[in-house]
Amino acid sequence: MINSKPKVMSLTEALAWRARQAGPVVFTNGVFDLLHPGHVELLEAARREGAALIVGLNSDASVRRLGKGPDRPLNDEAARGRVLAGIAAVDSVVIFDEDTPLELIQQLAPDVLVKGADYARSAIVGADLVESRGGRVVRVPLVTGFSTSNIVDRFRA
Repeated sequence: MINSKPKVMSLTEALAWRARQAGPVVFTNGVFDLLHPGHVELLEAARREGAALIVGLNSDASVRRLGKGPDRPLNDEAARGRVLAGIAAVDSVVIFDEDTPLELIQQLAPDVLVKGADYARSAIVGADLVESRGGRVVRVPLVTGFSTSNIVDRFRA
């Protein structure tokens, strides 16, 4: 079995990891509750934007505050982190408990910030900060027909 545990890091570990990166570091974030082709495409596209990819993962408490439904997340943060860590495009995963990843973005200082194209540029948390440091914000086109909420709704129907 592949040991992906080293990829799931505390913020302190991630800061040390970040300091060792030679090329551009890319950051994206999300819930990643039921991993589907849209998630994989986003992660692979994000990784192509730099030399390393760090994923901010909403904690269980953070997901509940997002209002995705009383039964979300379907998988707990440890399980979601483990699955993300098993994706080749992902170099590091940091679980965050805040409502947004702004604190992570401030501390990790990524060179590139990536979100799905369903987010308007003005709605991307940390975009101004990354750009003010000379970085870039990239919006990745969505894979049509895939969303965790739609998958859950189909199972319930």
